[in-house]
Amino acid sequence: MAGWTNIDSATLPGVDIVCDLEAVRGSPIPLPDNSVDEFLLSHVIEHIRDSLGLMQELWRLARPGAIAGIRTPHGSADGAWEDPTHVRPYFAGSFGFFSQPHYWRADYGYRGDWQPEVVRLLVEGRHLGGLDPAQCYEKVQAGRNLVREMICEMRAVKPARECRRELIVAPRIEIVRVD
Repeated sequence: MAGWTNIDSATLPGVDIVCDLEAVRGSPIPLPDNSVDEFLLSHVIEHIRDSLGLMQELWRLARPGAIAGIRTPHGSADGAWEDPTHVRPYFAGSFGFFSQPHYWRADYGYRGDWQPEVVRLLVEGRHLGGLDPAQCYEKVQAGRNLVREMICEMRAVKPARECRRELIVAPRIEIVRVD
């Protein structure tokens, strides 16, 4: 993308930094701490085995309040499972595990802290009819292949919060009709 620092695992046109996002725990992205205002991961995270390592590394790079936009298939869609390069599905609740408060039960060594602000579920209007937002979300939760794409916007929280259940803040869920 023009005007962005583009990272990929291969030397391709438009790539500024060649980096293995799967190995950032041992080979960090060559950028300084607290230097990035915004990240876009478009259909990336579902390919990463060590997503906690990646999100911790992005948190290191993030300025306080930086935004991370993550686009991925919804876990209830066949596309989230059929692509053999996908290593895990994501759902609206998955992004909370990139925040510290979610680790109130156990410490898995993750040290980043991203607050999921909003999760947008892009759903074809023909699936929703005249349902109200709550009914739409209920239908999406119970159905398959209704969500075309899921977009989560998260904010970097610095310093990181404590691992306490009462600090968990659920993201706002938006159903976005697309045709």
